[in-house]
Amino acid sequence: MSRAIASGRWGLVLLSAIFVCYAAFAAKHFVMPAANAAKTYPAHDEHANEGVTVGLDPYDMADKANIFSIHYSEVGFMPIFVVVTNDSNQPIALTDVEPELITHDHSKISRASEDDLYRRIAREPSGPSANPLPWPKKVKGSVSEKDREEIENAQFAAKAVEPHSTQSGFMFFDVAGISTPLAGATFYLTGVKDAKGNELMYFEVPLEKYLSAPTH
Repeated sequence: MSRAIASGRWGLVLLSAIFVCYAAFAAKHFVMPAANAAKTYPAHDEHANEGVTVGLDPYDMADKANIFSIHYSEVGFMPIFVVVTNDSNQPIALTDVEPELITHDHSKISRASEDDLYRRIAREPSGPSANPLPWPKKVKGSVSEKDREEIENAQFAAKAVEPHSTQSGFMFFDVAGISTPLAGATFYLTGVKDAKGNELMYFEVPLEKYLSAPTH
């Protein structure tokens, strides 16, 4: 076999390997974790009389956070998997819910919006702007399409929970500068309404229930 032919074959093998690796990387997309009944999570608040339970599963550990391509902890956000189970015979509405994380020092942190995430993740230009005019910056300008899709697909977006069913998704909280954001923290969810439009009692979930659980 000539040296040129051998070299050509090795080149094809190398190109094939590179293509396979690239395809595997490109094919990796965010997949929402399957949700169990809310009461099965260590951190939960069950309203037995109303038949509704809210459960939480913070993605604070690296092995769990590997489902994301974005390293949220590096930009100061805590992803929390929120699960709402409706065991009643009537639907509940989530259109007016207001989630809030209260830290151990009583700081109140509202749920981060998609734009909040885009702003933090976006890479600012390294040099001075070529345009001296103070035009508004495009929030999503330097966020990749893949990152935008992940952020959009990960959000808790349910507007209602049908009877005997569960809805879930991630809520993100800005915990930048807080070394142990879950210790002593409590999650509150208000604005859940029954089929008649009456607001249910607020849900209160201490995160210590998650931290003290035997396994996460």
